[in-house]
Amino acid sequence: MLVIDNVYKTFNIGTINEKHALNGVNLTLEEGDFVTVIGGNGAGKSTVLNAIAGVWPIDSGRVLIDGDDVTGLPEYKRASFLGRVFQDPMTGTAATMEIQENLALAARRGRSRGLRWGITRKERIQYREMLKELNLGLEERMSTKVGLLSGGQRQALTLLMATLKKPRLLLLDEHTAALDPKTASKVLEVSDQIIEEHNLTALMVTHNMKDAIEHGNRLVMMNDGKVILDIRGEEKKKLTVEDLLLKFEEVSGEEFVSDKALLG
Repeated sequence: MLVIDNVYKTFNIGTINEKHALNGVNLTLEEGDFVTVIGGNGAGKSTVLNAIAGVWPIDSGRVLIDGDDVTGLPEYKRASFLGRVFQDPMTGTAATMEIQENLALAARRGRSRGLRWGITRKERIQYREMLKELNLGLEERMSTKVGLLSGGQRQALTLLMATLKKPRLLLLDEHTAALDPKTASKVLEVSDQIIEEHNLTALMVTHNMKDAIEHGNRLVMMNDGKVILDIRGEEKKKLTVEDLLLKFEEVSGEEFVSDKALLG
């Protein structure tokens, strides 16, 4: 479903701020894979997601999604078959619009717009059922402006919107980092539920080692702009934070330093 083939990206070339963000990244996801991505600051985690989404052109290499080479496609053309949830709960929804209006926008993504009735009765029933599955009481607040929701409620709604039209690939970019632990746990529960129900292929960047181990069927660790560990199957199920730290030191030859990841 996803092939990242020897991808390089350098920012601010030729200046004192030159940064080699991606240094020959190679990664392949099969259909239905749920891969968590961990690494220290500057490891290249979010940069990989931006490369997949086409936020900016890569320097060299290829990105293929579901067999199609999208390397040269701009971000807006990839948006029709990608779902993405960002770190900031304020991103991904229209704050001044109602919950049901946000869902209607997501449902109409990629379709031509015309002058017709905004939301049909059939759609309202459908949205109510979808919201009910989140167990957050949002099905009783469909006319509420999204800007009045809590961060966790908004992220859950954004997840629903990102997957309303089944994407080829779901990108979760530290989507629980701005939430308190209890709310983050609920949003991760919702993420697992949606990914499993729709058999989605997903890539989740996280700063939290425990979350990276507990969720998904594969764990990828990045360092210095490339993938250095790819753990799956029974090995991942038995993995502990201590095991992961030891593996990182063995492969990279250095100590893992990220208070955010360790304390999380």
